[in-house]
Amino acid sequence: MNRTVIALERFEDAGRRVAEFLHAELILYSDEAFPIAFSRSSAIVAVMASGIAVRAIAPLLNDKWTDPAVVVVDPGLCFAIPLVGGHHGANDLAWELAGLGITPVITTATEREGKAAVEVVAAREGCRVLNRDSTVSVNAALLDGEVPVHVVSGPAMVVAGPGVALLARDGEYAVGLGCRRGTPAREVEDAVRKALGVSGISADEVSVYATTEKKACEPGIVEGVRALRGTLIYLDDKILARFPPQSPSRAGKVGLAGVAEPAAMAASMRKELVMRKTVYGEVTVAIAR
Repeated sequence: MNRTVIALERFEDAGRRVAEFLHAELILYSDEAFPIAFSRSSAIVAVMASGIAVRAIAPLLNDKWTDPAVVVVDPGLCFAIPLVGGHHGANDLAWELAGLGITPVITTATEREGKAAVEVVAAREGCRVLNRDSTVSVNAALLDGEVPVHVVSGPAMVVAGPGVALLARDGEYAVGLGCRRGTPAREVEDAVRKALGVSGISADEVSVYATTEKKACEPGIVEGVRALRGTLIYLDDKILARFPPQSPSRAGKVGLAGVAEPAAMAASMRKELVMRKTVYGEVTVAIAR
């Protein structure tokens, strides 16, 4: 983790103490300090008033999944307050600073209730959250009670509704699948291997295969993904509807605007379509990351 401490010049000694404790780089505050730190750091500690830090980072914020964690520490080294990215390293960083005698001030609701948020579980298990939008509803549910964590070893199949957060350990890519009824498993497997080959992606780089829940009884997809030693998830209509396909589709026959592209996008982390829907015989394949 690349860490940067930014301190006002008058608080350089306090900033240096924090930087040495964290084995981090120290930058004295200037107009360029935060833009530089945002471009190369995964975590930032600002030794200054919170108002200064808030105004400095506001124009730089993009989204919580890519922004660095930011913690403000008062010049007296009394309190560490996570400003952004509480579930993405800022809370942990504030607790780490307790080693300097600094009191962490945690404001995220799940931590206040002693619950582990989805992002925290993902980090603990070495996973990525595939459907990031799910974290809002799942973390909210945590506040109302216990939310079970199910660990599934692949090859496996998972049926996921809109309130389920999908965490995957391996692979950068999600493969969306569609097929006509009765398509044999070998054709599904061959189609996927061709698509991966064209895209320069190995099967080991695929974190998950996804399709509509309407294909839950389609043995060709089930056995095809099993032959690929992959994990297959079924997504409901509400999830797929959030990702309109970029390519024409015959999925209207099952009441959907599309299957392969929406499934790949829904199950991917960055929501970047790597390969648009491609037809291989009776199988459609799309790849996203």
